[in-house]
Amino acid sequence: MTPLEMLGVFGAGAGAGALNAVVGSGTLVTFPVLLAAGLSPLTATVSNALGLVPGAVSGAVGYRRELAGQGRRVRRLAVGCAFGGITGAVLLLALPAEAFETIVPCLVGLALVLVALQPLISRKVRERRSADRPVKRDGGRTLFAGLTLASVYGGYFAAAQGIIYISLMGLLLDEPLQRLNAVKNVLVAVVNTVAAVFFLFVADFDWTAVALIAAGSTLGGQLGAATGRRFPPAVLRALVIAVGGVALVQLVLR
Repeated sequence: MTPLEMLGVFGAGAGAGALNAVVGSGTLVTFPVLLAAGLSPLTATVSNALGLVPGAVSGAVGYRRELAGQGRRVRRLAVGCAFGGITGAVLLLALPAEAFETIVPCLVGLALVLVALQPLISRKVRERRSADRPVKRDGGRTLFAGLTLASVYGGYFAAAQGIIYISLMGLLLDEPLQRLNAVKNVLVAVVNTVAAVFFLFVADFDWTAVALIAAGSTLGGQLGAATGRRFPPAVLRALVIAVGGVALVQLVLR
């Protein structure tokens, strides 16, 4: 990796850490930068998963105030997310590399659609709540199963997993968005950590990329948690879509 590429990977890690703390989808920032630095899609995915763990933990710590009173809920949901995350990580390495390179452009496209539709999803969530429908305090089995399945996706390819989490919890829990975002950060940290521990023993990765993303995402996670509430959502969404579009083009043209 050249010094310029290293700087780019560090900067992408910082941006991803901040985005993940606020809205999710930070992988759409780091993934294209790793591809541009010469990593294969599979190695880029594994290196990215390892590198973003400190950033996910940093974002969760930054939102600790909003986690007050949610310990039991977080512990229950974390069990399903951990199981889903390790399942996705196993699938990533069990499926042929050719299958991964075919599937990933579809997953990036799906992530971009989810990011673009986030305002519509949020509006539907608000409408559902205004209809005064009863919701369970812990979301019931539906939320547990939904987050577990979403975590399989997160363990396989993490782009926009946070948006999926927020959408599911917003529909099934009666909580302010910032408290849901705090839970999302913890669950993402759980999925990233279990997948990363698995990858450490069985997968190929680039230690330089891992270290740079880890350092950048740790810094970004704190900055995102501290200032993320002030950013206009439309600006963040446009940035994610633009960078994700670059990743999609790169993958299709490889």
